[in-house]
Amino acid sequence: MERLKGKRAIVTGAGSGIGRATAIRFASEGAAVLAVGRTRENIEETVSIISEQGGIADAFVADATKESDISGSVDYCVEKLGGLEIFFANAGNTDSFVSLLDQTVEAWETQFRDNTISAFLGVKYAGRHMKTTGYGSIVLNSSTGSLRANGGTAAYSACKAAVNSLTMNAANAFAGTQIRVNAVLPGLCETKLTASTFEMARARGSESKMGQLTTLKRTGRVEEIAAVVAFLASDDSSYMDGQLLAADGGISSTHPYGRFA
Repeated sequence: MERLKGKRAIVTGAGSGIGRATAIRFASEGAAVLAVGRTRENIEETVSIISEQGGIADAFVADATKESDISGSVDYCVEKLGGLEIFFANAGNTDSFVSLLDQTVEAWETQFRDNTISAFLGVKYAGRHMKTTGYGSIVLNSSTGSLRANGGTAAYSACKAAVNSLTMNAANAFAGTQIRVNAVLPGLCETKLTASTFEMARARGSESKMGQLTTLKRTGRVEEIAAVVAFLASDDSSYMDGQLLAADGGISSTHPYGRFA
């Protein structure tokens, strides 16, 4: 399948987890990929994996919360890869499970910058370039934690809910063009960001319970999220805009989260 053949894509947070899996998936479907991340070794490893599989990829070191870094990544992609049709604003962060009444303003500000501002900068700078062609797909990484309580800390969940609103507002900002903005809302998958949750469950001997709140009775794999992002990036979703697409094993269709494990 080469749904993305001839397209150029940026993936932020491409050094691990969902970002790496999506960069690999994009390349396998024919896109030339710019892997963006803070740690050079990690994004270069992603590029190496893609190259070994016969794909086209380059690396760009950037902090997704810094305006000059994201604008620079777009400029680099256009110059080196010849354009930009796809932007996956994946970079983000979570925080420790601290009681709401014990959380700090500083922690909330960090979550907002890491999860919401980073998405906004992707929309702003990818969107500016895409407006010159009138075409493109921007995908934002949100979370099913944005829909229900206990899917993360209050700060993380609230900031991801802001990403949902940004998705809909951005879609309207590009009205009259063929630039689409959608969001993927992953459920619980084991990544660098969720490692502490999985480790805590293993220590309790309750890892097998972690997916039991989903209708599929299991946790997800990053490759499953990447498949959804590839769909949103491709023309197979050409009539979808401003949508929030959950890939969460069915948990958001059932009930509030309760405890994972």
